[in-house]
Amino acid sequence: MSTAARLVVRVGCRFEYDSPGPTPAVVLVRPEEHGQRVRHEDWATEPAIASHDYADLFGNRCRRLTIPAGRFVMRYDAEVETSPEPAETDWNAREIPVEELPDETLVYTLPSRFCLSDELSDFAWETFGGVQPGWARVQAICDWVHEQIVFKYGTSLPHTTVQDVLRDRTGVCRDFAHAAVTFCRALNIPARYAFGYLPDIGVPPVDVPMDFCAWFEAFLGGRWWTFDPRNNQRRIGHIPIARGRDALDVAMITTYGPARLEKMAVWADRVE
Repeated sequence: MSTAARLVVRVGCRFEYDSPGPTPAVVLVRPEEHGQRVRHEDWATEPAIASHDYADLFGNRCRRLTIPAGRFVMRYDAEVETSPEPAETDWNAREIPVEELPDETLVYTLPSRFCLSDELSDFAWETFGGVQPGWARVQAICDWVHEQIVFKYGTSLPHTTVQDVLRDRTGVCRDFAHAAVTFCRALNIPARYAFGYLPDIGVPPVDVPMDFCAWFEAFLGGRWWTFDPRNNQRRIGHIPIARGRDALDVAMITTYGPARLEKMAVWADRVE
């Protein structure tokens, strides 16, 4: 990435747990480094424990550890250098016929736990089949999701599927992403779920605590493009942590036991 023009964002999070016993866990909070650069990062736990990093099946940077019994705090803080420009746009980006898609994209054309594209295929074709293929069609999907689903905290549960969202017409950012991913896949457009940090740059700040943000990426014209149906605008500063088939693949913390999350804080602020 060119250093002639850059945006530096401070990102991070803090989790406080109470656990009756040792609990293995996998943590996904570190920004990936494709198209952006982590120029400083700090990881700390209280009490200090051993941990190690590994890459999952999707290439995401994971940290593996065991939460000890009692009170336990994890804190991650980083400065990330990324593009100062809004997410890229190319209205000429075309859909690629399935027979020409790269092998590694095919998994993102299939149904997944929260994105049951096979069950919504008829609806997707009836609603979007007449739209010009390519960028215009994916944008039409984002427009529909943004207009038809009401963003509302507390309306989504860990097991909420796209069918639940379309029935209730409410959800949070992950539900917006799941809906758009589902429709794209139903139309044979590879689409993958993404989550990460999104600072309030170029938009009015919202009067709620910062949280992680979810969006999705569609494969058009031979590459992946960022789309954000929750905000439905080309935002500045999407800093991805992980990508997968849906939210199940990229939970920020997966615990294998009784550890209980007591408090959580997330930050994403412009530095320069």
